[in-house]
Amino acid sequence: MAREVVVTGGGTGIGFAVASWFAKAGERVTITGRREQVLLEAASLLGARYVPFDASDPAAVTAALPELPERVDVLVNNAGGNTDWHREIGDLAAVAESWRDNFAANVLSAVLVTTALTPRFSDGARIVSIGSIAASNGSGSYGAAKAAIESWTAGISRELGRRGITANVVAPGLIEDTEFFQGTLTEERRRTLIAHTRTKRAGKPDDVAELVGYLASPGAGHLTGQVLHLNGGAHLGR
Repeated sequence: MAREVVVTGGGTGIGFAVASWFAKAGERVTITGRREQVLLEAASLLGARYVPFDASDPAAVTAALPELPERVDVLVNNAGGNTDWHREIGDLAAVAESWRDNFAANVLSAVLVTTALTPRFSDGARIVSIGSIAASNGSGSYGAAKAAIESWTAGISRELGRRGITANVVAPGLIEDTEFFQGTLTEERRRTLIAHTRTKRAGKPDDVAELVGYLASPGAGHLTGQVLHLNGGAHLGR
């Protein structure tokens, strides 16, 4: 029987690649995000359903629940990103805004959607949240938010584990062909990041999708509460 898969932030980049992986595997996929037109176009390509809403807004998540699957077998928390691009950090009010925005985009989005869907999780369900190498290497409010995702995941893996539900984090390094850098990645910085890897290449959205697909598989039922680093060896998770 096909599983019900929900991918937040599923309209572009990593989220689209993950949704595509599950769609090709014959699963029933629902993608979510804030930009309805982007979701519509992505869902048409995928043969998936789409539900537009802001995952960091409690009222929006609640309002979207009737449109989301009544049973959820796989949840991929991909919504988020660094909200500090193009932002000038000046006084303390700007610092506070930076930290609140990154926390909302990266932590609240995952926490709210997961909490809302917990009553719908099937026994043996899979929760995969997309973290970042920034949680280990440090990157201001964004890195701290992704580090919080790791701690939160450890907690829910304990809370839900007795039902056979697993929860893990995939922490990518540099992944190209996404909207993440919003035009800020220089060629010099790109070369530097690639030089830090042992594979001497940038990651691709499909690299992430393959790992997420494994974590969602029946064979990964005893792998939970973990952070799996996907960065070509730029950071060693040991």
